[in-house]
Amino acid sequence: MIMILTLKFDSMLYERDDKKMQNDFYVREEKIVEKTEIEKEAELIKSIIKTREELKIANRNFEYAQDGLVDYYTYQIKANQAKLDYLIKMAKLKGIEVDMINDMKFTLLREEAG
Repeated sequence: MIMILTLKFDSMLYERDDKKMQNDFYVREEKIVEKTEIEKEAELIKSIIKTREELKIANRNFEYAQDGLVDYYTYQIKANQAKLDYLIKMAKLKGIEVDMINDMKFTLLREEAG
């Protein structure tokens, strides 16, 4: 489904040299294109892979954290774990399996290397 691009008229008041001026202009609104189900699933898989990598990095950094950074990485680990749990739950509801996630990860790695 594609929504039509529209232009919206807007007006702005500003002061210049102690005089009130009015600037009229058009604001371009973006075209909204709804994604297909396959695109949504691919995006979900990419989010799972990215979040899993961020969680690994936060865990690695936590091991070497000092002073105030311990709290920071603890928060990062908890936040990434909660996000990952939610994304996996969404993937299960859509019928996405772990093999599909791993296949997408290897495809992405090949694209980055090639």
